[in-house]
Formats: sequence, C-alpha cells, structure tokens
Amino acid sequence: MSDRPIIDWSDWTDSAPGQYVLAWEQAQLDRVVGDIFGYRAIQLGMPQLDALRENRMPGRILMLDPASSVSLPYVLPQTRPGADRLTHAAAAHARTPPKLIRHTVVQGAPHAPPGRCTMWGDFAELPFENQSVDLLVMPHTLEFTREPHELLREAERVLVPEGRLVIVGFNSLSLWGVRQSIGRLTHRPFVPPDSDLIAFTRLKDWIKLLGFELSRGRFGCYRPPLGNPQWLERCGFMEAAGDRWWPIFGAVYLVTAVKRVRRMRLIGPAWKKKTVPVPALAPIGAPNTRNRK
Repeated sequence: MSDRPIIDWSDWTDSAPGQYVLAWEQAQLDRVVGDIFGYRAIQLGMPQLDALRENRMPGRILMLDPASSVSLPYVLPQTRPGADRLTHAAAAHARTPPKLIRHTVVQGAPHAPPGRCTMWGDFAELPFENQSVDLLVMPHTLEFTREPHELLREAERVLVPEGRLVIVGFNSLSLWGVRQSIGRLTHRPFVPPDSDLIAFTRLKDWIKLLGFELSRGRFGCYRPPLGNPQWLERCGFMEAAGDRWWPIFGAVYLVTAVKRVRRMRLIGPAWKKKTVPVPALAPIGAPNTRNRK
C-alpha cells in the first residue's frame, strides 16, 4: 500500500483492508436481506457492494447521491468525459439540464447490477412516497452525508410500517476507530470519511428516537488496521477470538431495525356496571316447643 493518505472511497475499497471489509459486509448483507419480503427495496449508495443480491423483491433500486464520494466514485453523466461511451439512456440524460435530473432513473447504468436500475438523487429528499419502501439498506451512507439525522428521518418517512432498515458503518469503539481519530489529527485518515465515525451506541439512540425497534446487531472485522495484506492474513485468528471475547470492538457493525407504528385503540364509553344484589340470608326459624315435655 502507498504511504499517502487513503481518502478516496473507490481507491480504498481496492486496497487490502477495503477488500477485507467488503467481504465481511457482503456476507452479512446476503444473510440478512434474504428473508425480508415485500415489493420495493432500495440501496442508498456504495455501488461496490451488492447489498440486495440475495433479496427477492421485484423492485430493487440502487440510488446514488452525486454529492457523495461513497455513492458516486465516478461522476454524473452530464459531467463525465466521454459521454459517447455511455448507454443511450444515460446519453439522453447527459443532455438534460441539471435541474431536470434531480431524480433520474437509468436502466442498465454502469453501476446497476443485472436486472436493476440506478437512480441519482439527493439522499436528504428521497423521491419516494410516504410508506412506500419495504427495505432500505444504507451501507456507510450515514458516514458520508452531512446531515445523518435528516437521512434517518427520510428513512422513517418512506418505510412502510414493519419495514426494515439495515445500516452498515465503521465502529468508533475499535482499533480502527482509534487509528482513524489519530489519523485525523495528523491529516492521514485510515478510512475514507474524514469525520468522526458514528458509534453504535449513538446510532442506537437515534433510531430509537425515530420509532424504530432494534432487531439485530452484529460486529465484525476484528483484525487490526493494517495495510499490508500478508499481515492481515496472519491476524486471521483474531476473528474467532473477537466474536467470543470482545464482540463490541469490531471494526464494522451491521444494524437491522424495524419501523414500529403505534396504532390507536378506540375505547368505548365506560358503562357503569350494575351492582348485583346479594341474596339475603333466611332467618333461622324459632324452635318448635309444642311437643316438648
């Protein structure tokens, strides 16, 4: 690995630690989204991961934010050089004024997996109706957005009741988080987002305030933050040890939450119960003394 700071997401995912993290995240996402059913599933950002690969919903969309380095490592069609190499649909959008492609769907775009489409738009204003999405996956999306609270509120708005929210992020309470904090002070960050990583405890409080219920959480990637692939391979024994002895100190976490909607219960008039009279006890008859001698 080069000695220069790694700040570009696409370059970092091609490095040894990036491939290590992507492999763990892909395996966990395949396991989580496979048993979630519905009609519409959205992945926000990070085209390097196919978060919806094992999901079977008919409407699966990869949405990219042009202002985010994690979502769009290249550039939008209207600013990308060599537009003649794009598909016909993308070339048509390249001639569209920027204000008219705020939310653009391009079938067969270079980022989209086979059989799906790519949508470009602002994550702060998701182009979906209220309660119209069954599954929303955000791989490292909160770390690259300027307003993570706004994005979480948008997620709560578009998800249907009992809809699932899956979040993947770097854990600040780990060796990777410590190295990232030191790297920010020395202007040599280890992971791409040049900002404070979101701790799992803080994220859990955020989603609870929005009415989500934490379904499951998992930590992984317990190897130290090393750039050399040989040393990363030698530290493979730390995976099993970390899962058993220090699970909350994994470099990456995956959180699944369910949107809960409190339903109103109609309460009828409180009718006053009638008091049932208690039957009186019959008096004991006077003793018969006529035959007494």
